[in-house]
Amino acid sequence: MVKSDILFYMEHPMTIPDLSLLAATSWQDYELLDSGAGMKLERFGAYRLIRPEAEAVWQRALPENEWRAADALYKPAPEENGGHWEFRKKMPDQWKLSYGQLAFWVKTSSSRHLGVFPEQSCQWDWAEKVIHLSGGKPRVLVLFGYTGIASLSAAAAGAQVTHLDASRKVITWARENQTLSRLDSLPIRWILDDALKFVQREQRRGSCYDALILDPPKFGRGPKGEIWDFYKLLPDLLAACRAILSPDPLFVQLTAYAVKASAATMYNAILEMTARFKGITQAGEIGLLERSAKRFLSTAIFARWCRADIHQEMG
Repeated sequence: MVKSDILFYMEHPMTIPDLSLLAATSWQDYELLDSGAGMKLERFGAYRLIRPEAEAVWQRALPENEWRAADALYKPAPEENGGHWEFRKKMPDQWKLSYGQLAFWVKTSSSRHLGVFPEQSCQWDWAEKVIHLSGGKPRVLVLFGYTGIASLSAAAAGAQVTHLDASRKVITWARENQTLSRLDSLPIRWILDDALKFVQREQRRGSCYDALILDPPKFGRGPKGEIWDFYKLLPDLLAACRAILSPDPLFVQLTAYAVKASAATMYNAILEMTARFKGITQAGEIGLLERSAKRFLSTAIFARWCRADIHQEMG
């Protein structure tokens, strides 16, 4: 670093975000038993499953016989996408899991994903606490809502929820989860649409939301073939979302998987989006703690903003 660089840094100090590691620790129906060599061994209720995990670059802690005892293994295809389940024991097509008052189906479909991302429970808990502390019935928009667990959690906390996803199949799955959780009476609006197009229409209609929960994939398609590309369209989506925030919003939550971006990138995006509001922005990684070796397995990055008075109450 030359002298001029030092002077520039002193005159224009950077704001360095305080990044956090958040672990999902309140599960009873789920455990990360072990991980390593690019795989993870998990318990979903009564069943043990092995799935690929690129972040698990270390050695496995459990003996090989524990891994061989798994009920099923997801074998990825040689190419980047695709694969299939290899069943070692007879299993049902779907089975019930619970988290607190929520209940939902998990399924071994053609994808490695099972309908729930267990690490997201720390995000559900945070949003639920913020909604409770608000003392009202905030309007919450959940984009890329998948099988609806975040939506059900927010609605159970007292929010009026609009849940959006581009897949009719997963919206049907989400509504089944609502019935399974005995939450059919809660005010949830289920929307099949492209996220960006819907938000832009809401802006034209003058609709406002008090809170946003966004969980965009790296790549996807809308119900009419619209292409979603995280890097190309996230800035446009966040700009459109900023325009539909209420004058005194409650929170914004953004999570991303399998993208070549950092938590600091997410932090800057949310900081810009909420610049005109008084609140606190946090960012970091979310993941799972192993039962065996107590290692932290990072699975996603996040950033979230909360209104200042609510953040203060949360401590």
